[in-house]
Amino acid sequence: MNYENNRSRNWFGESGRGGFLHRSWMRAQGFTDEVFDGRPVIGICNTFSEFTPCNAHLRRLAESVKQGVWQAGGFPVEFPTMSLGETLLRPTAMLFRNLLSMDVEESLRGNPVDGTVLLTGCDKTTPGSIMGAASVDLPSLVVTGGPMLNGKFRGCDIGSGTAVWQFTQDVNAGRMSQQDYLAAESGMSRSNGHCMTMGTASTMACLTEAMGLSLPGSAAIPAVDSRRYATAQRAGQRIVEMVGEDLRLSRVVTEPAMRNAVVANAALGGSTNAVVHLLAIAGRVGLPLTLDDLDAISRDVPWLANLQPSGEYLMEDFYYAGGLPAVLAELTDLLDERAITVTGRGLVEAASGGERVPGTEVIHPREEPLGLGAGTAVLHGNLAPNGAVVKQSAVSPALAKHRGRALVFSSIEEYDAAVDDPELDVDADTVLVLQNSGPRGYPGMPEVGNLTIPRKLAEQGVDDMVRISDARMSGTAYGTVILHVCPESAVGGPLALVRTGDWIELDVASRRLHLDVPDEELTRRRSEWHPTPRQEERGWVKLYTEHVLQADQGCDLDFLVGSSGSTVARQSH
Repeated sequence: MNYENNRSRNWFGESGRGGFLHRSWMRAQGFTDEVFDGRPVIGICNTFSEFTPCNAHLRRLAESVKQGVWQAGGFPVEFPTMSLGETLLRPTAMLFRNLLSMDVEESLRGNPVDGTVLLTGCDKTTPGSIMGAASVDLPSLVVTGGPMLNGKFRGCDIGSGTAVWQFTQDVNAGRMSQQDYLAAESGMSRSNGHCMTMGTASTMACLTEAMGLSLPGSAAIPAVDSRRYATAQRAGQRIVEMVGEDLRLSRVVTEPAMRNAVVANAALGGSTNAVVHLLAIAGRVGLPLTLDDLDAISRDVPWLANLQPSGEYLMEDFYYAGGLPAVLAELTDLLDERAITVTGRGLVEAASGGERVPGTEVIHPREEPLGLGAGTAVLHGNLAPNGAVVKQSAVSPALAKHRGRALVFSSIEEYDAAVDDPELDVDADTVLVLQNSGPRGYPGMPEVGNLTIPRKLAEQGVDDMVRISDARMSGTAYGTVILHVCPESAVGGPLALVRTGDWIELDVASRRLHLDVPDEELTRRRSEWHPTPRQEERGWVKLYTEHVLQADQGCDLDFLVGSSGSTVARQSH
């Protein structure tokens, strides 16, 4: 291994005053002379926070990474970065994904780091950390925190997030008591880890593995399984080797790697949120990935993972059934064999060792898929000129082709105030439309797109409706929900021009989303349209709203697209 060109030598290898300063202050932590002998310094980038329940165990995981780094002859240095907990952070964790990426980027570039292990878990911490690392382009390896154990309620497995939406609807329909609702709450989250459904956290963990940025077979290991910690230790060993090999992130995250991630997302029935994250990551490494590319790659991929919210099982079951390697092993002809992983081996080579555990229904064989082309579909039409997305595996077949009258709400607060009204003018064919919930409009594009079924319809047994917005929805959610409509309504996109009573046509198979209003009338409405007045903004929110890109470009900030590399900056003293 060659460590002569390590960045850290510019700090710890200096003679004179500079070296004295850098080494002396590090010695305050009790390090011996050997850590300054030129060995690789591995930055352990930790998104731990007790405000982020999914990541609350990452300090323990960091210790295992450190053990591996020490074993391989490296010098591990752990540092914190902003943590984004989807369950608590308001107005939405997505508002701060790009801020986390800046935190990671500047922390890596400004410190004596030769390679990094990114410790992630909850939804936005994985893509945000990868985006930041991509803009520095050091040897990088991701260790995700792993999913929780299966939730339990009355002898049945229940899934995080998915059970929330299901049980809330059952309470509204009178099918579940408030007492049972509270009992389920205490049984859903039984251990450390992120959502154990194929929500966004599990999706991004799997796609990170499919991109080659984490060790093969690691994505689905439950957070509390000892193998999670053993994998973290191996990751610590491997990152030291990667520094010696100069195996940088840009050599792993290539166009073939992104293609493989899209294939994996379709086969898993993964989260629609993966779309904006993959587009943003592609932008950081300079890859020309578009919404239409994602749709084309996904179209004929068989859906193999029978996981909530679209299927029956949970991530613990998925791991015991073979995990992502078993899925990829069924799809090697659809994977791009040019892609490599952090091991230095090709993804296809790594996938060839995957094997489905016989006798389970969790992972279906290629010849018996749950469906074909069930991944995220990209819709176009006069209502979404730049695209919208829908999770096909979650769409009710009867609604996949639908024409209905719009019922429009200008904010989620307006909808929440009306949803329980027994006089609400709505029926099962109505198309619910939510405006002003996109990247700039909310701001931050929250997970409110899976609007609760109006109470009067829930009581009649209606469990799905066509819902359209410029918002996102949780990867744990389900239903015929059209999301990420571009351009968003807050910037004058056609969604802003929809009025209650308009007719809307949806045809998922034809990828069509159309507003049945004459062009002349839309032109008239546009001449009268004015953006919703915004509250006074400052700080990060002001910077975000002035520079955020639309969902079809990944919702990154315009000035963050691309990379500034890992050049060592000027001296600090």
